Parts: sequence; structure tokens; C-alpha cells
Amino acid sequence: MKQFRHHSGKDLFQHAGDARIAREQPLAARMRPRTLDEFFGQEHILAPGRLLRRAIQADQLSSLIFYGPPGTGKTTLASVIANTTRSHFEVLNAVLAGVADIRRVTDEAQRRRHEYNQRTILFVDEVHRWNKAQQDALLPWVENGTVVLIGATTENPYFTVNPALVSRSRIFQLKPLEARHLRQVVEHALQNPERGFGKRKVEVENDALDHLIEVANGDARALLNAIELAVETTPGQEDDRVVIDMAVAEESIQRRAVLYDKEGDYHYDTISAFIKSLRGSDPDAALYWLAKMVYAGEDPRFIFRRMLIFASEDVGLADPNALVVTNAAAQTFDRVGMPEGRYHLSQATLYLATAPKSNSTMGFFDAVAAVEQEKEGEVPNHLRDASRDKEGFGHGAGYLYPHAYRDHWVAQQYLPTHLQGKMFYQPGSTGYEQEIAATVYKRREAQLAATLEGGQAGAPPEILTFSPADKAFERWLARTISGVSDNLEAVRHKIFEAARCQRHHVVLDLNADNGLLTWEAVRQAPEGGIWSLASSAEAAAALSEQCESFPGLRKPKVLASTPVDLPEALAASGAGEVRFDLVIGRNALGLLPGRGRELLAAVARVTGPGGKLVLCEVIPRDTQRLYRLVDLSGLGEDLAGRVMAAEESIYGNTADPMVNWGESELKTWAEEAGWRDCRCEAWEQTVQQGLGEAHVERWFATVSDSGRPTYAACLRRLLSEAEVHTVHQLYRRTLARKTVSWHSRLALLQATGS
Repeated sequence: MKQFRHHSGKDLFQHAGDARIAREQPLAARMRPRTLDEFFGQEHILAPGRLLRRAIQADQLSSLIFYGPPGTGKTTLASVIANTTRSHFEVLNAVLAGVADIRRVTDEAQRRRHEYNQRTILFVDEVHRWNKAQQDALLPWVENGTVVLIGATTENPYFTVNPALVSRSRIFQLKPLEARHLRQVVEHALQNPERGFGKRKVEVENDALDHLIEVANGDARALLNAIELAVETTPGQEDDRVVIDMAVAEESIQRRAVLYDKEGDYHYDTISAFIKSLRGSDPDAALYWLAKMVYAGEDPRFIFRRMLIFASEDVGLADPNALVVTNAAAQTFDRVGMPEGRYHLSQATLYLATAPKSNSTMGFFDAVAAVEQEKEGEVPNHLRDASRDKEGFGHGAGYLYPHAYRDHWVAQQYLPTHLQGKMFYQPGSTGYEQEIAATVYKRREAQLAATLEGGQAGAPPEILTFSPADKAFERWLARTISGVSDNLEAVRHKIFEAARCQRHHVVLDLNADNGLLTWEAVRQAPEGGIWSLASSAEAAAALSEQCESFPGLRKPKVLASTPVDLPEALAASGAGEVRFDLVIGRNALGLLPGRGRELLAAVARVTGPGGKLVLCEVIPRDTQRLYRLVDLSGLGEDLAGRVMAAEESIYGNTADPMVNWGESELKTWAEEAGWRDCRCEAWEQTVQQGLGEAHVERWFATVSDSGRPTYAACLRRLLSEAEVHTVHQLYRRTLARKTVSWHSRLALLQATGS
């Protein structure tokens, strides 16, 4: 019998079978994005300008690990890479593949590399399920570049992946999708005629869509599965319309999926948040985390065991009855069981959260540490468990230990951000609760006030990416960054302390001629992108030459442009879509006298929503006065008074944009340019400044290089030519070849993009 073949080489029966399988795939599989433009969410790693997006577009990937909950796009990102790379792409599932499969892939990768000079990218789904032997089998081939590993895992890689593989991989943490992203996913599925429901008349009512998005809880796959179930099980109306209303939506997705694994990160992170909420005397947050554990099916006996420890460790002798109450609740639970046992869980939780705190029992451990000569104490952290990944993801960073504060309490965020101000516990008005009610209400007010003011009560940002260290490059950065004067180092530190730069940020340095801020930004944002604005083509060339030896993807993008022309310069460079997470600068406004408001408006146009602006500027009208550096008494009272008046008139000229502004004007310009949350702080700075004859002669020159009036010209407004000559000789004798204390006033502007 003759066999008919399709042009692809497959027989027609096989081709038809493949087409049928593709059509019958679940909607979530059919709608999986094939390009970066179809990918919704995860802007912290995929927004224009970020390192991962640039690496994918340039096909310059190194080994990667994608970590995040289900439905956030880990496998999808691997598919996008497969569709765009020129490398050979292999896929293994860690559940099904073993050492033999690894050997097959690496043998073929070696052959492909030697015969065709083609790289091999190996995607391993659920990489955490490989045991140590399997991971060790792959490690040598990752080290020598035979394969580029892309791993996907729902488990914290610092716990579950071989440390050697982790240290050689960039780690990108994917977060649950926001509501706006999920809405885009649904709209795309309903409109796509080939892979979605674009050929059918499907309508989803707004309240039904809101319900589906809310219950999907950031999981795009769960949302698309619910949409598909709703469409396929809802009868069409007379005009063939399929209408998804609230009733259908509730049937299609009935229970919120809680991200919780009794053996994984969510287990440890949630119990950590629960204990820290108890320690922080926040009954609302404690009840929330308790409810989350119970809802997810956590063993109540495990929760009671941790509360029994807490009763001695954190309440201790401040309320010895806490241990009695908690133990009684645990024993009662064993007799009653669930669901009524929830009352006993709640009672023990509320008792411990509202009890006075004392960590006096920790004295025992201090004694043990002294005996063993160990370092005492631990680094405080926030709600996340940070036992092994604090350097990678920063989990636990910023936690304020309540025992270190007065009354063993400090305003601090314990609830999730979207639940700030939510009250689950209302103290009663009788008995023991009457005594604690005032304290609970007072602490709630303090926490809310601190959060609204942007104080320490807010949760610190989580680190979402990690790159293996390039030791030679890091040494170069360290030498370069350290090679500045103390005053410049102090300014740089203050800027970055306010900026809170994250590893994945896209950063713009507005005045990068000397690289003071650029090199520190390169160090702090290794998975982001750095753009450096140089004031001239010559400065841009010099800056580019300095970073010629940088690793390709970490090389700053250098532009020669003024800040007011930045949007046009970005567009001309082909990066008009880039939006910055952080804009920093030192004395950037001095480049464009009188155009501060225009400069800030232009920068706002290229800053993303919520992006941060941090500028440090020398306030010109409060700069060092020259007459204060010399002793004028020898000139006589009259002449000395006129010298001072003449110099002060320079800075009192309200029409001169070089000197007519200070911190209040700076803040006003930022607000008028559309920045939010603008605040400006100023401080005095004194540096040791060496002066030479050239400085003095420049002050007393007839004309200046810039065309502005010289210092001598300003003196001539109130002094005769002979008197100016006398002052000139005094300054030359006193200041030439001398080191003086030079005083100035600096302003730090901080603002948020709208």
C-alpha cells in the first residue's frame, strides 16, 4: 500500500494525529506564550532593559534557574527561549529522567559542539526532584560549557539544588501574577482565534472575571483552566453566545489555591511569619498566619509544639502562665480534635500574642555561647525564613527584633501589604482583656502611622535574582569604587542608601562623566541594566573605554546627551521602551542652569511607575564664601564690609539660575514635574580643599571662560580698582598654595515616579 507523506516528512496520518493532539491540548497549554511580547507579568526580570530580556534577545544565555510558584511562567519562559535561541534545545523532566538521560544529552551536546560549533541548552523541569547523584552527573558539563542549564523549580533552590549548580547559575525568582496580568491573559485567550476562543462568541461578565482572578491567586494556569471549564460546560444561547456569569464562575473555580507545602519553603516561611508575629505582639497578623496554616492542612500539633517553645523563649517569666495556658490548650486539642480544636489554637495564639514579652530565658544560651567561645547573637531578619538563602534572595533582611526596643515592641509590618490595617482581633472590655486593650489599640495606631509615613514598619524589598560572582570583575569594581576621596564616598553611600537599589533594577546615572555612581550601580544591579549619561561625546568615549573589558551583558549603556533630551536619545538608540526603576545623579542640575524643572520632567517620562529618583546636589546659594577664608581686619571696617556685601550680592541675585535655588525650590520643581512623595533633606559638608595661585588668578581675571562675571567683576560694583587690587593681593598671600576647610551645603532629593 502506498504511503502518503506531508511536506514535513511525516505521513498524513501522523500529521493529522499531531494536529488533533494540538487542538485537544488544554487551553493553558495552547495559550502558552511563544515570544517575549506575548508574556505577561514578571516585569522585574523581563521588562525592557533588564538583563534576562537582553540575554534572551541577544541569545547570550548562561545557566539559569527559574524559581516560583505554579502558574507563574517558568516553563513558559523556557519555551520562549527555545523559540528564539540558535542553540540546540533539549528538555528533560526530573521526575522521569535519570543519569542515563543526562549522559545521552551531554554526549550529543559534545558531538554537536565539536562538529557544528553549536551550543546546547538543557531545560530541566522540576529540577529539585533530582537527587544529588543526578545533579552531580550534570555539574561537570555545566562547568565546562558543554550545556547551558535552565532549571525550573517550585522549591527554594538554596534548599533543594546542589550548591555547586546554584553558585554557577543566575537565579530568577518569579512571583504570582498580579490581577492586571491575569486580566491580560484572559483577554488574550478570548481574542486569539487560533489557540484560544477567538472564533467563538464568549462573554465573561466583569464580576465573574473578578471572581475568577481573585480565586486564581496569581496562577495563570489555574485561571485558564477555569475559563476553559466554564466555556466548555456552559450551553450557548440562541445567538450562539456563551455567557460566563457569576454562578458559572463560582462553579468553575470553587476554592482558592493556597501556596503551601508541608516540606518546602511555604511551610517554613509561614511558621516563621507566625512566630515573628507572636513575638511582635500583633494578634491580627498571628491569627492571619494561623488561619493560612490551618486552611492549608498544616498539622495542628506542629503549631502547638512551636507555640510551647515560644511560651518559654519569648514570653518566659514576663507571664509564666503563658506556658500553662498553651500546654492546656494543646492537651485539650488532643481530646477534642478538629474542627472544634480551632478554638484552642486561636485561644493559645491570642494569649501568646497579647502577653507581655521577655527573653530572659535566652540567658542560658548566652552562657553556652560564652563557654563555647562562639559569636553571640544572630543577624535580625524579617518574616521569611532565612536559614540558607539570605545572601541570594535576602529572605529575612530588615527584620526588627522587638526585644531590642523599649517595651519589647517596635512598629513593624507583620501582615501582608494588601492587609495592612486589617483587624482580626477585637479585645474585649472585661477581665484580663480590658488590661491589654489599650496596648493593642495603641500599637495598631503606631504600626499604621509608621507604614503610611514610609518608615521602618514597611517590609523591605525581597531580592528576586542572583548571579554567580565573576571574581576578577568584582575585584576591578572594588578597586575602582574604593579609589575615591572620603567626601565623594560619603555622598555615594548616602545616594545608594536612599535608593535601595535591587539586583534586578534598571538604573540611570544622570551625570556619569567620572563614573562615581555608575560603577557602584553595576555592582549592586548585576541582573538589571545600567545606563550612563555622559555630558559630551568625549566623556562618553572615555567611559566606554573604561568598561571595554566588562562581561558583555553587564556593560553599561553609555549615551552622550543632556538629561532634558534623554527621551529622544533613548529612542534614537533603539531603547525608547526602556523605563527605569532607579534614577540617580550627583550635581546633575548644575549641567543645565535654569532648567531644573525641565530636566526633572524629562526624567519622569522615562521612569517606570513607582520608580525611584535620588539626586544629590550642591546648593549653590549656600556655597563657601571666599571672604570667610581670609582675615579682612587689615583692610579696615569699611572696605571689609563692602567686600562681604559685594560677594553676598552674587548669591542674592534672584535672576541668576546658577545661584538662585536651594532645597525648597528643588522639591517644588520635582512636584511640578509630576513626581510623587517628594522630600528633600540638606546637610553641611566640610572638605579639605587645596588652593593654588591658579584659583586666585581665575577669581580675579577680567573675564571668565564661561562668560559669567568673575569674582573681581562683582567686587568692582562696590570697590574701586585700587581696592580690588588690594583685596587681590590679600587673597594671593593668604590662600595661594594653602589647604582650607571648604564648607558647602548639599541636598538629597528623593521622589517616586507616578
